Amino acid sequence: MFQPKGTSSPSEASDDSIGGLRARIDAFLVYLQNEKGASAHTLRCYRDDLEQFRDHLKATSRPATPVKIDAKRLRTYSAWLHSQGYAASTIARRLASLRSFFRHERRCGEVQVDPTAALRNPKQPQRLPHPLGVDDVVRLIDAIPMSEPVGIRDRALFETLYGGGLRVGELVALDREDLDLEEALARVRGKGKRERMAPIGPMAAACLARWLQVRRPHRADEAAVFLNQAGTRLTARSVGRIFHERQLRAGLDGSASPHTLRHSFATHLLDRGADLRSVQELLGHRRLTTTQIYTHVTQERILDAYREAHPRA
Repeated sequence: MFQPKGTSSPSEASDDSIGGLRARIDAFLVYLQNEKGASAHTLRCYRDDLEQFRDHLKATSRPATPVKIDAKRLRTYSAWLHSQGYAASTIARRLASLRSFFRHERRCGEVQVDPTAALRNPKQPQRLPHPLGVDDVVRLIDAIPMSEPVGIRDRALFETLYGGGLRVGELVALDREDLDLEEALARVRGKGKRERMAPIGPMAAACLARWLQVRRPHRADEAAVFLNQAGTRLTARSVGRIFHERQLRAGLDGSASPHTLRHSFATHLLDRGADLRSVQELLGHRRLTTTQIYTHVTQERILDAYREAHPRA
């Protein structure tokens, strides 16, 4: 549960009036928790972002109540973030936190004008995904021995990630009741709590069936599909560690991440003629533009093949 910070000292109260920015940040976080059901991680991120802005105001000018914060102060803050060497994606996230905060303040009647309305995000460099080739995916998965339960689990992990194009968070959130192994489907809870039925393929379904036979939960009512050695739900961080270790054992360079299998899933489908709309639905993307980045990867692969093979290239 979110706990507002302690009461300010009298000197601080005069600068940042107890009806001012700190109190409004606390009220916003309580709203996110109680009304929006925000997770502890989300609350922590918002709090860190907003308190960094508040600290910047205190260091550069007299702290202000939200109504006294204007677009000029926000532009100055954005320029300061850039001068500190923050990545464009980090700056964009911190500005997004401010937008959410001031939208809330306007709904509450604390401000009449949203000072973030004209605030622009820094231009993001386009980063193309780096998928594994089909041979490397097969090499990674086939190198996992299935003679012990941990190997059976890891094989099921990677087959499901690649077979369904799942995010790691979606994978570790799977419960037994989400699986339909006869149809090779999994009910997945994606971003924004949107659900989709993801085909995972017969190979993943077979590995999952074998894993469920040897799965040993700590408690009989444990719903999680994938468990750690203690018999409780596996975490995304643990999947990353497992993936890194399995890469090295398979003789790969260890530079990929579990999310690389999702990139590989999308790229390999497009390479083999799948249409973009279908891949969008399979990935659970809300916008087609998010999926279109994979067409650039496919085009680059085609151009690479042309440059290597064509005598006039």
